Amino acid sequence: MIQDGWSTRTIALVLYPFGAGAMAVNVFFASLIGSWVGLPILSTGWSILIGALIGVPATLAFARHIRNLIDRSAK
Repeated sequence: MIQDGWSTRTIALVLYPFGAGAMAVNVFFASLIGSWVGLPILSTGWSILIGALIGVPATLAFARHIRNLIDRSAK
């Protein structure tokens, strides 16, 4: 591994607000689709909370992917 530039952890910390926001929107829209079969629609607060939780592993996976692309481009 080359490891020039930012580490995976730094990339994840910088991208986390975007990942958490994207997950919150996805959770909210999934709850809207779930309402078609009788499930409750989540409030904005619950959607943000759940999005913040599932945003962590999603952002880490994306940061690893970005770090891998950086390493491959440096070869």
